[in-house]
Amino acid sequence: MQIGILGATGPAGSGLAARLSSVGFDVVVGSRSKYRAMEVRDALLERWDGMNLPIEAADNVGAANADIVVIATPWDAAGLTAASVSRQLQGKVVISMANALAKVGNEFQPLVPPRGSVAASVQAAVPKSLVSAAFHHVPAKELGDLNAPVDSDVLICSDHKSATEATIEIVNRIPDMNPLDAGQLSNAAPIEAFAAVLLQLNVRYKTRVAIRFSGLKHD
Repeated sequence: MQIGILGATGPAGSGLAARLSSVGFDVVVGSRSKYRAMEVRDALLERWDGMNLPIEAADNVGAANADIVVIATPWDAAGLTAASVSRQLQGKVVISMANALAKVGNEFQPLVPPRGSVAASVQAAVPKSLVSAAFHHVPAKELGDLNAPVDSDVLICSDHKSATEATIEIVNRIPDMNPLDAGQLSNAAPIEAFAAVLLQLNVRYKTRVAIRFSGLKHD
């Protein structure tokens, strides 16, 4: 399976690229500029020299030709980025991972996108794609640090069963990360908003928190 990551030049996208490639996925790092994507790919390969990470670089159109596509742009560009490659995304599973947040003073506050969530905005932009929402609460720095596992549950929601199943399959390949089916895409709104709470905890306690739910059996 090849996974394309649009907007993979930021911390979350590049971290996810490193993590997915480390567990055997062929990854295409995408950006508006192919040359910027090449810089990020080269930096990842240099940092993890010797691991033979299967990472390629392309512009967003090239990355969108992958089997499954992740939208890892800033939240306010997610819908526009998806729409710009809608032909390539038709019929594919598209994973939205952005959170609509703003820092006001010393506090992080959730924003409400026009359709209630970033994931819903992406689905509206590419109505012929199968959008799922996932990876919102995974710390970007830890995601990209291949020297250590990421101990986290991953909430996944979608209006398409096949998208939920495909996303669960991806998360299951990553050690110590546990996928949880969180229902329909409408649940993306509170999931995305809760990221503001986690960021505030990071600031207050000078750490990087992730989520684990009690009462569930983890394999």
